Amino acid sequence: MPSTKRDHLIDTALELFNRHGFHATGIDKILAESGVAKMTLYNHFRSKDELILAVLRRRDETFRNDFMRAVERGAETPRARLLVMFDVLEEWFRDDSFNGCLFINASAEFCRDTETIQGGCVEHKKLMLDYVRKLTAAAGAGDPDDLARGLNLLMEGAMVTAQVLGRAAPARDARRAAEVLIRDALEPAH
Repeated sequence: MPSTKRDHLIDTALELFNRHGFHATGIDKILAESGVAKMTLYNHFRSKDELILAVLRRRDETFRNDFMRAVERGAETPRARLLVMFDVLEEWFRDDSFNGCLFINASAEFCRDTETIQGGCVEHKKLMLDYVRKLTAAAGAGDPDDLARGLNLLMEGAMVTAQVLGRAAPARDARRAAEVLIRDALEPAH
């Protein structure tokens, strides 16, 4: 149970934005679902954009923490964790609440509308790339940045493909491609 009405508003808005999109979800729908008064909403957020930014920050924190914990639990070594990332994605894609990446969706809906929301999306993607880069460096990649960008591109592509075409297969396909990138980056040429 959220500890404050502000948290409850964020959690409710996150669920609705994830399910229906940002533009399709109005303030009245958020208020009706949360049971919070309009005045209370505007005491915490000056605008819908401000609420959206708070939702993106919450989603960033929970998604990255959950993702990193699952990757760390899923494998012992940094190299193995590079592949486990795709297993974690597959599990997420199979979840009934999966409606694509909230940050990709927000970026698409707000591509020109607001610099702040776009900035929140960019920040999340940079932080995810930083995590992948830490894993590639720990795995001993000669060029950890290059490998991280390649693996990140596969993950992002899998997210979009899973949203558009189907659930689990994109993660498995991306994992197979990742195996090639990892092998080429970490094993000496014969």
